[in-house]
Amino acid sequence: MALEPVLVNLADPGGSSYLRVALTLRVADVEEGKDAKAKEEKLKEDKAASDAVASVRDITLMVLGRQTADGLLAADGKEHLKADLKKAFAEHNADLKVMDVFFTDFLVQR
Repeated sequence: MALEPVLVNLADPGGSSYLRVALTLRVADVEEGKDAKAKEEKLKEDKAASDAVASVRDITLMVLGRQTADGLLAADGKEHLKADLKKAFAEHNADLKVMDVFFTDFLVQR
């Protein structure tokens, strides 16, 4: 699941720092092994996929908005952020099994 780039203000004092990030999630395929579905079921599936993307973007924005520039730029900052995101996805959307988080763009501006 590839997300469009996200731009968010960071939780630094003064509110002048921001993060632009694009990420891709590796998710477990819960539909694997099932037969082809009817057209009506495919439409329902497309709506569920759209809802899942909206949910993932919402959770991502919540987690990112709590970060600070110093925390993200620390040696292990990105690894901590990945762990925070995976934990938040598991808590808020149990149907979506996120296996890995990959940053495809990552820019912190102070």
